[in-house]
Amino acid sequence: MEALTKTQTAVTCTKCGVSCKRFGKHRNGLQRFRCRLCGATFTEDHEAPFRVEDYLKTARGIMAIQLLVEGCSIRTAERITGLHRDAIMRLLLAAGERCERLMDTLIQDVPARDVQADEIWSFVGKKEKNTTFDDSETLGDSYCWVAIEARTKLVLSFVVGKRSVQDAIEFTQKLRRATSPTQRFQLTTDGLRHYVTAVGITLQDRCDFAQLIKIYTSQREGEQRYSPGEVVEAVPVVISGNPNPNRICTSHIERQNLTMRMQIRRLTRLTNGFSKKYDNHKAAIALHFAYYNFCQIHRTLRVTPAMESKITDRVWTIADLLM
Repeated sequence: MEALTKTQTAVTCTKCGVSCKRFGKHRNGLQRFRCRLCGATFTEDHEAPFRVEDYLKTARGIMAIQLLVEGCSIRTAERITGLHRDAIMRLLLAAGERCERLMDTLIQDVPARDVQADEIWSFVGKKEKNTTFDDSETLGDSYCWVAIEARTKLVLSFVVGKRSVQDAIEFTQKLRRATSPTQRFQLTTDGLRHYVTAVGITLQDRCDFAQLIKIYTSQREGEQRYSPGEVVEAVPVVISGNPNPNRICTSHIERQNLTMRMQIRRLTRLTNGFSKKYDNHKAAIALHFAYYNFCQIHRTLRVTPAMESKITDRVWTIADLLM
C-alpha cells in the first residue's frame, strides 16, 4: 500500500502536558512514548486505512486506471504513479466491478442492425494442459465472448468464462437484453456449434443468424505453435431466419479482437503479464470495454461508440466511469 507521511513525531502527555520520551517500539512497528512524570505510555498515530473509494477520486488513482486501459502492466503503473501494486490491483477490481454494472445498466434495448460475435482465447494462472485435478475451475484456458454492432462499433455484451454451451447461453442472454426488442438484427458468428444451440434458445425470434465457416490449409513446418494455417475459403452458412448474404461478415469482430490483444496487457501473448486470478482477469476486461464504449473516440466514427449509438451525448472521462 502507499505509505502515508507520519504527522506526529513527538507526543505530549494528555495528563501532565509535558513532552514524552521515546519508549521502544510497539509490536506493529510504531514508536511508543512514555511520560517523564506520570509514566503513562502512548503510541504514535496509526496509518490511515487504505480506502479504494477515496483513491478512485485522486489524480494518482485515476492515472493508474488510465495506464491500465492503455495497455501498461501493473508494475509499470506502480513505477509511474508511486502506488503499490497491491493497491493498484484493488483499484482495478473496484473499477472493473463498477464498469460491469455500468455496461449492464446503460447498454439495454439498443437498436442493432448487424451484430458480429466471437470468442477470444486467453488463460488464467496456467494453460489448460498444465492444470491438475486440485486446481480451481477458474484456472486454465479462459474465453471472452464478445458481441459488437458493426455499424456503431458498440460492444453490446461480453462474458468471461469457458468455451462451453452454458457460457454461450449466458452470452446470448446478455445480448438479448442489450438489443432492442422492436428491431430485428442480423447475427454472424464463426463456426462454433455452441452458437447454434444458444441462439436457438434465446435469440430465435430476435435475429437472422448465419455462420461464416473458415477453411484453413495445413500448417507449414515450424509454424504449428503460433501461426494459424492460411485461410483458403470462407463459407457462409445460413442457420435461421433470412440473413442478407452480403452482410455475412466477421471482419469487425476480428478487428476488435486485435484491439483487445493490444490494449489489455493480460491478453498479450508470449509475455508474463497474464492474469494470475480470475477476478482480476474479468475486471480488466470489463474496464477495457467500458473505456472503449464511452471514453475512446473511434477514428472512423469521430465519436465514441456510445455516442454513435445515442446512449450518451459526450465523451466520458475515466473519472466518469468510476463515479
